[in-house]
Amino acid sequence: MIQFGDFQLHLIQESMTQMDCGGAFGLVPRALYSRLYPVNDETNKVPMPSNVLLLQTGTQNILIDSGNGSKIPEKLREHFQLEYPHGTLDDALSRLGLMPADIHLVINTHLHNDHCGDNTRVDERGQIVPTFANAEYVTQRREFEDASRPNERTRATYLADNFAALVASGQMRLLEGDADLATGVRGVVTPGHTPGHMSVMLESGGQQGLFVCDLASFALHFERLAWMTAYDVEPLVTLESKRKWQAWALETNALLFFPHDAVRPVGRYMQVEGGKAAVVGVEVEYS
Repeated sequence: MIQFGDFQLHLIQESMTQMDCGGAFGLVPRALYSRLYPVNDETNKVPMPSNVLLLQTGTQNILIDSGNGSKIPEKLREHFQLEYPHGTLDDALSRLGLMPADIHLVINTHLHNDHCGDNTRVDERGQIVPTFANAEYVTQRREFEDASRPNERTRATYLADNFAALVASGQMRLLEGDADLATGVRGVVTPGHTPGHMSVMLESGGQQGLFVCDLASFALHFERLAWMTAYDVEPLVTLESKRKWQAWALETNALLFFPHDAVRPVGRYMQVEGGKAAVVGVEVEYS
């Protein structure tokens, strides 16, 4: 647990996958990233957890992203080597004395399956139902529109079962750009990974934070403007988005949360020896 002003923050590793290096690092030469991030030389894969953040404000339990969930077909589980090293998201909530029904708000940074797969589940009748029955869900309208009309490149990760029923029932609210979501919690559009991608700013007790999400999947991506995944729909837009948020993070000493980093899931972007800026990892235990 991280005490962040008046907030309590709990980093949860919802699941772990092993992803091809070409997806995780795109055009970056292997000779560069392999010195800085663990690579399985036999499979050419790197570990990519799905980290989600539970924010407790004192009056609300807010979940930022929901991870892969349990609806993934067995064939894809095997392909991605999907595992739950710390148990399921339900298990993590239980360790904190909570149930899915206790979540008040779910913030979907974007609608790729590894970030919203546990929005819904299959019940005993085989029906898709909300995982968090009492929660409001939010995402950007542009993201929903793109997810609702996937193309050949995006249809494998934009899965309607994760969000369509929530929008139809009114349980998911579509945002029109930057929006205050709770006191000290603000969704900010950070395009590039997808046009409607959103990060989440946190502010409490004079502290600043950012759930970076896939603006920079790894801390390495945040440090290096030209480094990004092959999954980014608009990579040059990602670069400029990162330039803006690098400057903000350096100025505010913000606590940064990276969704897929197995080495530095939490850190601060600051000046280090030699005058350069880098993400300095902050030691944190998963809840």
